[in-house]
Amino acid sequence: MAVSATDLGFEADLFKAADKLRGNLEPSEYKHIALGLIFLKYVSDAFEIQRLKLQAEEYADPEDPEEYLAARVFWVPQIARWSNLKANARTRDIEIKDPITGKDKKVDIGGLIDAAMEAIEKHNESTLKGVLPKDYGSPSLDKTMIGDLVMLFSDIEMHAEGDNQTTDLLGRAYEYFLSGFAGAEGRRGGEFFTPRSVVRVIVEMLEPYKGRVYDPCCGSGGMFVQAEKFIEDHAYAYREDNANTRDVDMAKRQISIYGQERNNTTWKLAKMNLAVRGIDADIQWNNEGSFIRDAFSNDKFDFAMANPPFNVSDWWRESLAEDARWSHFGTPPQGNANFAWLAHIYHHLAPRGTAGVVLANGSMSSQSGGEGDIRKAMVNKDAVDCMIALPGQLFYSTQIPACLWFLARDKSANGHRDRRGETLFIDARDMGVMVDRTRRDFTDDDIAKITAVYHSWRAKPEDLEGLGLEPYEDVPGLCKSASTEEIAKHGYVLTPARYVGSEAEEDDGILFADRFAELRATLVEQFAEGRRLEERIEAALVGVTESE
Repeated sequence: MAVSATDLGFEADLFKAADKLRGNLEPSEYKHIALGLIFLKYVSDAFEIQRLKLQAEEYADPEDPEEYLAARVFWVPQIARWSNLKANARTRDIEIKDPITGKDKKVDIGGLIDAAMEAIEKHNESTLKGVLPKDYGSPSLDKTMIGDLVMLFSDIEMHAEGDNQTTDLLGRAYEYFLSGFAGAEGRRGGEFFTPRSVVRVIVEMLEPYKGRVYDPCCGSGGMFVQAEKFIEDHAYAYREDNANTRDVDMAKRQISIYGQERNNTTWKLAKMNLAVRGIDADIQWNNEGSFIRDAFSNDKFDFAMANPPFNVSDWWRESLAEDARWSHFGTPPQGNANFAWLAHIYHHLAPRGTAGVVLANGSMSSQSGGEGDIRKAMVNKDAVDCMIALPGQLFYSTQIPACLWFLARDKSANGHRDRRGETLFIDARDMGVMVDRTRRDFTDDDIAKITAVYHSWRAKPEDLEGLGLEPYEDVPGLCKSASTEEIAKHGYVLTPARYVGSEAEEDDGILFADRFAELRATLVEQFAEGRRLEERIEAALVGVTESE
């Protein structure tokens, strides 16, 4: 199955082909096997591309690991190069030198892959130590299946270098596989993966062109991948005549990425996900998580993006009672972490920082545990910039309806108009299309519509034309800019439907009396049909009784 860079739909075919090889393995176990091999293929191919470049340079040394480090490419020792794995994919007894002990030993393809992972970690300890999966040699794994996967991934032409861009097929494959496995695992899958279309809404609303980007519960790193993708797209968009790889690389270096993840397995997925995208990031892991052991306690960020677990009830510890993070809006209820996440994220925003957070719908209206008072404090402090109601069935992990909170540290500045005393409400519940029997996604048009409303609302009037935006207007059923006084009248409930109202219906020109008569006639006809059906059923029952 040869794959070209222009085949933009190859990920689904590749996932189906790989899934056929899974056999009886659970998706949660197979996920690490497949994703680990995609990572290994990526770093090996990137290494070979850089190696060819160095061989063409007069004074470069293709055998010097520092030459690769300078180009932000992992050094891949001989044992871990994909050509070696492919050549031995069907071999039973492979003689190798153990990368850790230095001793000679015989292994199968699974053992060779484990050795390859060990070798790569050893030569790239600062980034990859303890990250890569090393269970391919397990006796319980079918080595024929592993060899088949190696051969399947061998057909991917990873990079296609055109005049203006480098297409990273394996980065796309890794993201698609994460999505596919999240769908297969259901609720557990949602713990490590946020649907791409939801992430895109957050990223394109915030527009993180430059600065420090933060996610306190980063999962597999999807927010960061989309932030870099946003920069790539706009680096080309704004440099149509002369955009090149250098332009994009320079644009990417304008942002720094920071994240924390409590689940060690998910943290490893994030490290690999960012690596296959060539993204440098400071991703921290500890068992306690961001509330108990904040890895960035003294740091402030320009952008924060997060999809924290909904309605967590066991988050509180007595050590948090006097925490500085609660000084902004009050102490969150001990039985639900929703507002603890909002307070944590707001606390970490720089003076002009902004944030986008996914939360359960209950966060917009709940009064339990003092949540209503916290919401009131947030609105009165002008911390809430925009609220978006989302459609159902967007997420793998839950059917609980969700919403997006957009926070701002300073609504008077940051290059936009002064929005103090105003909050934007957007109702997107009717948007999106069903992509399968159980899940919905936003379309490109949906995302463009939502973000255009927000950007028009916050933009300075003199900037609208240059940004290609129309002046903002309230649209019944879609959006409403509400004053703090109006929000207060609604008891500081932030559900968009309370503010946007219903979509205006077009007048069809038919008089009410005529329309009513028409509807009444239809209803009378339906009543009559109902009675006829009742008579037929009764007659049938009589027939059954007599036959007995």
